[in-house]
Amino acid sequence: QLQLVESGGGLVQPGGSLRLSCAASGFTSDYYTIGWFRQAPGKEREGVSCISRSGGIRRYAGSVKGRFTISRDNVKNTVYLQLNSLKPEDTAIFYCAAQLRGTMCSMDSSDMDYWGKGTLVTVSS
Repeated sequence: QLQLVESGGGLVQPGGSLRLSCAASGFTSDYYTIGWFRQAPGKEREGVSCISRSGGIRRYAGSVKGRFTISRDNVKNTVYLQLNSLKPEDTAIFYCAAQLRGTMCSMDSSDMDYWGKGTLVTVSS
């Protein structure tokens, strides 16, 4: 009924780029707050970016600011995360998550109601 599906991950060299997609389906509303999170091997899950329902509010973790760009197309029910200038430390499983109510834009995993299964980003030479 409520489903998020990530895609676009893969293996890239340092300095390369990827575009991740988060496609939503089965929701009662077309508009949700979406957060992107990542979990590297042996580390805790961390917030990367978030975008408000209208797309007017966007936030980024300091480690990715200037390199990643979040956007959404509410007609397609899809949120994108453009990854540029990738570094080996970006290697992680990237998850998108939806908050159906609450704050307009959150990078706190505890605020999220639904999660995708993730897509793996590997940055290696």
